[in-house]
Amino acid sequence: MTCQEVIDILQVQSPERYACEWDNVGLLVGSPHKEVQVIYIALDATEETISEAAEAGADLLLTHHPLIFRGLKKVNTEDFTGRRVIALIQNDISYYAMHTNFDVKGMAELGAARMGLVDCQVLEATCLPEQEGIGKVGGLPCEMTVADCASKVKEAFGVELVKIFGRPDYKVRKAAICPGSGKSVIGKAIAAGAQVLVTGDIDHHDGIDAAAQGLAIIDAGHYGVEKIFIPYMKQYLEANTTGVQVIAQPVKQPFIYQ
Repeated sequence: MTCQEVIDILQVQSPERYACEWDNVGLLVGSPHKEVQVIYIALDATEETISEAAEAGADLLLTHHPLIFRGLKKVNTEDFTGRRVIALIQNDISYYAMHTNFDVKGMAELGAARMGLVDCQVLEATCLPEQEGIGKVGGLPCEMTVADCASKVKEAFGVELVKIFGRPDYKVRKAAICPGSGKSVIGKAIAAGAQVLVTGDIDHHDGIDAAAQGLAIIDAGHYGVEKIFIPYMKQYLEANTTGVQVIAQPVKQPFIYQ
């Protein structure tokens, strides 16, 4: 298959037109005409990831987070982004990113399903008039405490630790989920009547302020909640491509607790 044929398949899942205006998605490095026999999937295009993709003989690297967000005035080895772009080119690896378009058409729905949320609605509409957008809000399978909900989050997303803002014994029935960084949707979650928000990247002030307004926060980490992209896209590509080997990067937390 050509790279463009793979891209067409990815576009069915998460069309690029659903990406936010500030985002940078699509084919960021390489040729759409390149033949693709091996695809390597990861969350971030780090130097380690690119090295792993090269060792695996990958023709295409697919990530959730874009390596290039803004225009580059230079591409050289003195800059970490430049080094990664050069490594991709030297190893003849095309590179495709599907970020907020996957957030809209994939990520939150996957997360909500893992949490067993029902009667879901879009948390923040970003694509009008389709009423598609970032995050989901819906009912939990049953009323539970925030502590029990946190245990459910750890099981659903395969994380060992979460950070909780709010009382652990507070009983909740309606939850919002925003994989990745969710502090910008705290107000949306409160307005939607959510009692708990599952997300990542919540800092001290946003967390305590949310709790003061009756919204508990379960922070499972940016990587912790979004790593579901990797196995999902592996399964999707294996089901929709022919003659292509799809390799998923093993789970690698970007930091450690000590």
